[in-house]
Amino acid sequence: MYITSTIKYIGVKDNDIDLFEGQYRVPKGVLYNSYVIFDEKIAIMDTVDARKGNEWWNNLNEALDGRTPDYLVVQHMEPDHSSLIAEVMERFPSLKVVASAIAIKMMPQFFCEPDFQSRTIAVKEGDTLSLGSRELTFVAAPMVHWPEVILSYDSKEKILFSADAFGTFGETFEEGWDNEARRYFLNIVGKYGAQVQTLLKKAATLDIATICPLHGPVLKENLGHYIALYDTWSSYRPETDGVFVAYASIYGGTAEVALKIADSLRSLGVEVITADLARCDASEALANAFRMSRMVLCASSYDAGVFPPMQHFLHHLKMKNFQSRRVALVENGSWAPTAGRVMRSMLEEMKNIEIVEPVVTIKSRMKAEDAAAIEALVKSMQ
Repeated sequence: MYITSTIKYIGVKDNDIDLFEGQYRVPKGVLYNSYVIFDEKIAIMDTVDARKGNEWWNNLNEALDGRTPDYLVVQHMEPDHSSLIAEVMERFPSLKVVASAIAIKMMPQFFCEPDFQSRTIAVKEGDTLSLGSRELTFVAAPMVHWPEVILSYDSKEKILFSADAFGTFGETFEEGWDNEARRYFLNIVGKYGAQVQTLLKKAATLDIATICPLHGPVLKENLGHYIALYDTWSSYRPETDGVFVAYASIYGGTAEVALKIADSLRSLGVEVITADLARCDASEALANAFRMSRMVLCASSYDAGVFPPMQHFLHHLKMKNFQSRRVALVENGSWAPTAGRVMRSMLEEMKNIEIVEPVVTIKSRMKAEDAAAIEALVKSMQ
């Protein structure tokens, strides 16, 4: 597949992988994207995961058709994009590797054989690499989402090679770019919102017609939509005016309350997403927490604390820099309710979280006398 008449796509689809980065479910697989630019000089843009090395080599050899590449541009050292660097250097002894200084320093951590000092070109923000009729301009993007990341901009074709930025799980637009990109961004890059905001400001100064990420589809149309979503996600603003109701229930009593709250909010015209934290995809739950403007957390007490699925969920929210939301709490306990205290203490470690008072306490099962407190909570969240 050609991106343009002089840039060919040589990436591969991984349908065999079950967990991306060892933790995120990818039932629709993942793309490892790689590209070749043909000019007076030939540049390979990143490699792929060694899991799919044979397929990538077939794609590269077919694209080269006997020609010898001059450069391998390494934008990101994460192994799903860099695993074949040493093989490329071995097969093409005259080739130079172009990367940030931090990436070059990292390379010996992953590979023992190549002499990286003699065969690398370190580039930084604003540096250029001439390929003949065009040049690549490099854009530093530290912590999006590793410290060595550097992007490449081709002003001739108006293409931004964006590393992991604007990446997504899955393969096609039919799978829903927004949903899978949201899940990808908030779980993987989401902690580094400030750094993404810096990158977006740099991107705004470039004339971009196409974005070529390292995961997911190439973006050629409606770029404003994708950039606007990245701006929303990276600034931690809600994407949707609505409520995310997440619950962790042991015997069903807490779930009953959570679903009652959700139904009551929907009857008032509020958009609601619910999640059973013991059973749902954790990465989807986290993405939905960031997506919605308000959140209700309902949890059973457990071992003088909170039921672990809720604890794990809140731990992940903190790790990914969750902030600036209004949150209501419901705790359940048969003799000594403790879930509310633990949830509050974890939320208070996050930035700009408003906790709705009072915390609603249920004793084992929802009863008629709990109706007023639940109704008050619903009204506060509508």
